[in-house]
Amino acid sequence: MQGQVTKTRVPYAQEGRSDRVFLRGITGEYSLKDELKRLRSLPRVIKAEEVPWVDGPQVFSKHMVVPEDGLGQTLHIHVEEYAPNAHSQMHGHVNEAMFYILDGKGYDIHDGEKLEWEAGDVVIVPNHTVHQHFNADPNKPARAVVIKTKPMYIFMNMLFQKTVKPRPKEDLGYTPREEPKE
Repeated sequence: MQGQVTKTRVPYAQEGRSDRVFLRGITGEYSLKDELKRLRSLPRVIKAEEVPWVDGPQVFSKHMVVPEDGLGQTLHIHVEEYAPNAHSQMHGHVNEAMFYILDGKGYDIHDGEKLEWEAGDVVIVPNHTVHQHFNADPNKPARAVVIKTKPMYIFMNMLFQKTVKPRPKEDLGYTPREEPKE
C-alpha cells in the first residue's frame, strides 16, 4: 500500500526484554485422570460447625471453600457476619465478588457511591472497585454468603488486594451466631 509505513515487529529478546512472562508457566506432572480422582476423593459437603469463625472484632468470616484446600478450582466461598452497627475495612481487589445477603440490612460504599441492601439482595462488587460494607442496624447482625473468583486470579498471577482503611479494632462485645440445629 502506497504511503503507509510498515513497522517490523522486533522480538523482546532483541529489545533487551527477554524476561517478560505474561502468564506463569505450568510445570510438573499433570494427569486429568489423576486430578479427577483427587477431586472426587475430597468431601462434597462442608459442615459449617467444622469451619471456625475468624477475624473480628466487628466483622467475622467463615471460609467454607478456599483455594488452599484444593476443593474447588475456580471459587472462594465464605460467610460474613457483621455485628450490629459494624463495618469492614475499606479495600479493593482485582477479582469481583458477589454477596448474597442472608440476614439484616445495611449498605456498601463502592468507589464513593452508597448502595443499600437487605436480606434477599445480591450485592455485586465489580473488579477493581474500592469498597466497604456496613451493617446499618444498631440491634441486629447482618450475614452474607460471599462468592469470589479469586482462585482464577491466583492462577493467572493477577491477585492484587489493597487495604485503604484497616478493619475497626473497637470490640463491640459481639460473638458470631452458631449455625441453626434441627
